[in-house]
Amino acid sequence: MRFKTQHGRVYAYIAVLVYAAIIGLSFMFTKVALAYANPIDPLAFRFTLSFAAIVVLVATGVFRLSLKDKPWPRLFLLALMYPLGFFTLQTFGLKHASSAEGGIIFATTPILTALLAGVFLKESTTLRQKLSILLSVFGVVLIFVMQNTGIDLTNVAGISLLFLSCLASAGYVVLSRYLLRTFTPTEVTISMMAIGCVVFWSASLASHVANGTMNQICTPLANSEFVWSILYLGILASLVTAYSSSYALTQLEASKISVFSNLSTVISIAAGAFILGETVTVYHLIGSAFIIAGVIGTNMKQKTKRGSIAPSYRTKQAKG
Repeated sequence: MRFKTQHGRVYAYIAVLVYAAIIGLSFMFTKVALAYANPIDPLAFRFTLSFAAIVVLVATGVFRLSLKDKPWPRLFLLALMYPLGFFTLQTFGLKHASSAEGGIIFATTPILTALLAGVFLKESTTLRQKLSILLSVFGVVLIFVMQNTGIDLTNVAGISLLFLSCLASAGYVVLSRYLLRTFTPTEVTISMMAIGCVVFWSASLASHVANGTMNQICTPLANSEFVWSILYLGILASLVTAYSSSYALTQLEASKISVFSNLSTVISIAAGAFILGETVTVYHLIGSAFIIAGVIGTNMKQKTKRGSIAPSYRTKQAKG
């Protein structure tokens, strides 16, 4: 059992690294999509693609869904935070703010997650972990500030919406860890993608009907940049990240999971250097070192604290 648990934690760390890598480029793809469509339409298209992929996975037996005798209405509350709350607030926030501002504000998510996890899950963090989380946040802020891409404090609307999206993300992580005592990662992912598809398409259709633009609803699909953005956002930034984060939350505490999101900045810098040939400066290296040190410090092994609510999904894995 101990071997299986350790094995599961290794897979959890791999899953959360995949999550961080994908999120690292999601701001850029969201901005590209917004150049060709209003904020709601990209969400409708991306979750249509995600849901279509899930239907295929369920039909082929890769994913299994069994909500019988389970409190499935609770999944609507989870979906209200993610994807509905998070993506709506993030998309409208990025409509009024830059992707750099989004990156800085998103870096505060681990702090919000640790606070909410302490209140609702009774997950305590040590002084070392608290300082490590702050260190990772400082690393992200340092990189963006040194690039002269700080936050425009006069942009109240954009900043407020992006902060609320971070709060929704933190709430999702905490509630998801709680619900994963009952549901499997597959069930959580399927429910979120299905609800997102229905709600965002309803909102998109209502918006076009009100504006008399129904004939323009598919116009963005004529642009290849929009299509590639939706493919990335729908398959990777929605479906894959939702499943990988859900799986990781069955093995790791909420605060440990959330701090990995700041690694997306490091991954973006590395990708820019190795793929695009962008220059890496000293402050990039220093900021990245702070972020990595913060992630390691938060996830260093420690004694289990009593009172922490841990998912029981991993004890049910053998049952399928």
